[in-house]
Amino acid sequence: MSEINAEQVAHLANLARIALTEEEIEHLTAELRQIMQAVEKVSEVATPDVPPTSHPIPMQNVFRDDVVGDVLTVEQALSGAPESDGSRFVVSAILGEEQ
Repeated sequence: MSEINAEQVAHLANLARIALTEEEIEHLTAELRQIMQAVEKVSEVATPDVPPTSHPIPMQNVFRDDVVGDVLTVEQALSGAPESDGSRFVVSAILGEEQ
């Protein structure tokens, strides 16, 4: 991998329309070099025989059976509503939207 230099950082900042001082460019150049070195180290060990992983240990979802239990009737659900039309909640329009 080629090493990043201050001119490249300045060019990227210009493309992103970010105004950077010379001091900021030098600081970011050093940080980006460290990042690129870390990526190079990972690339050294990331060979085709090593499968990619997102976690160091195998993970699996734990599911339970989806069983219908006791549910509220329409009347029970609407009993505490400030306003209803008999089969659903009535709510006032918001943000000036009329139905």
